[in-house]
Amino acid sequence: MNVASRDLEQAVAELRDAEKLLLTTHENPDGDALGSLLALDEILRCLGKDSVMFMAGDEFPLPYEYRTMHFESVLNEPPADVDERVVVFLDCGNIDRMPVDFLQREGLHIVNLDHHHDNTRFGTVNLVVPEASCTAEIVHALARELGVALTPSIADALYVGLITDTGRFMYENTTAAHLMAADLIEAGVDVHDVYRRLYENVPFSRLQLLARALAQVERYDDGTITVAFLTRTDFNETGSAETDSEGIVDHVRAVEGTSVAALIRELLADGQNGRRKVSLRATDNRVDVSRIARRLGGGGHRQAAGFSTELALPELIGRLREEVGEQL
Repeated sequence: MNVASRDLEQAVAELRDAEKLLLTTHENPDGDALGSLLALDEILRCLGKDSVMFMAGDEFPLPYEYRTMHFESVLNEPPADVDERVVVFLDCGNIDRMPVDFLQREGLHIVNLDHHHDNTRFGTVNLVVPEASCTAEIVHALARELGVALTPSIADALYVGLITDTGRFMYENTTAAHLMAADLIEAGVDVHDVYRRLYENVPFSRLQLLARALAQVERYDDGTITVAFLTRTDFNETGSAETDSEGIVDHVRAVEGTSVAALIRELLADGQNGRRKVSLRATDNRVDVSRIARRLGGGGHRQAAGFSTELALPELIGRLREEVGEQL
């Protein structure tokens, strides 16, 4: 992992010197966010630190694939001594991705640990490594710098972050990730068990939702853009949760000739009528989908990004075609 030595030294010094810390991540956390959060919390506890984790109560229950992760001690309200704690944000490219008032007020001492290339560097100290395959890779490096040996539970949490954010080692930035995986396996990760927890034993409702999406696929511009659609009706009739749509866009991405895949789904929450969530995936480095997402109010990585929008469907499709065409 290539990282400026000064940034790494600052982050290590902050974590080593702090006695009390509060760890958090972005809303709607994915595997990298959750794995990095759990792993760093245990690493700090191994150093004798007073570390607590925070996630808003409405993040629970977690998506089914993450429900075996141990978040029993996570706080859903700020601790009384929050002003005495160093706040560590993990995998959060922009502080607005954690829309909780007490974490957005001025005066907080923030350590920002992330790998998103469009991170706004909102921390007091920023360790942002765009070359890293995932934030878990940064936490793995911090454990080494802090002199903490990997326990099986730390390694398990880091492996969840690694395998999910690299698309099961599918994306281009995974060269160093294989070396990290070897280290985690040596520390006790049961690879088959993690795979089954994440990708097998899926609820039948998720399979039904996938069938709906694959039955509603459209291709544009000679197949350059492949799009699947899901409506509120699809979710309601299959009894699916919004998180059951995770991974569908990767099926679309696999279609021959596709440069950009998209899943466009209607949002289910009250007050979200007319809004859609768009998940984007690029199949190679010709199109930077994070650039498209940022222009439309979201963000992400070069090959995986997303945004929410109130654009009418014909206008949204037109905008995606325009943005992709501009880069090809």
